[in-house]
Amino acid sequence: MFDDVAPKYDVVNDVLSLGQTRRWRRLVVDAVGARPGQRVLDLAAGTGTSSEPYADAGINVVACDFSLGMLKVGKRRRPDIDFVAGDATNLPFEDNSFDASTISFGLRNVNEPKKALSEMLRVTKPGGRLVIAEFSSPTVPVWRTMYTEYLMRALPPIARKVASNPDAYVYLAESIRAWPNQDGLAAWISETGWEDVAYRNLTGGIVAIHRAVKPGRTAI
Repeated sequence: MFDDVAPKYDVVNDVLSLGQTRRWRRLVVDAVGARPGQRVLDLAAGTGTSSEPYADAGINVVACDFSLGMLKVGKRRRPDIDFVAGDATNLPFEDNSFDASTISFGLRNVNEPKKALSEMLRVTKPGGRLVIAEFSSPTVPVWRTMYTEYLMRALPPIARKVASNPDAYVYLAESIRAWPNQDGLAAWISETGWEDVAYRNLTGGIVAIHRAVKPGRTAI
């Protein structure tokens, strides 16, 4: 499914998010707070759009995704970035090998998200940081209703006009509705062994950035 949408993936995301995707990703980079010379795992990186700011800042970023189609598009555009095929629930990296691990709008697509959180914990150095950006639950009831209506009524017709595989975006809407809210995801993160779990709402809670730290000495 994701291989099919790879060529237009970034453009379609900009359209469907009403231009907010790039702002959300910039805030994720700020939350990661990596420095030049450090190593960052960008999981579910897709075509590498989320990885580019790290590479541009002199940070050793690894863009990991299970979709070979996405990785192919990304590698063609940014040959300087290390693109690696991998399953989020069984990462092909050694223990304690990254200063930070991050995933933006991809944890929801993993069959076993708690296992992915545990794998990210495994490959992150003690004291290293976890940053997750994911669609969440709007905090104002009226806004929540409007958002749900957009997801189920407006998003699929828009996708049919601009996307190469509209069914993928119908799945997107359904998966967002079924995803736990901010506190629910925070609980999952804590349960898998991360500490100092906190989150920040963006755009009224449509998106939340969750942060946590792996127990041990400080890496970042």
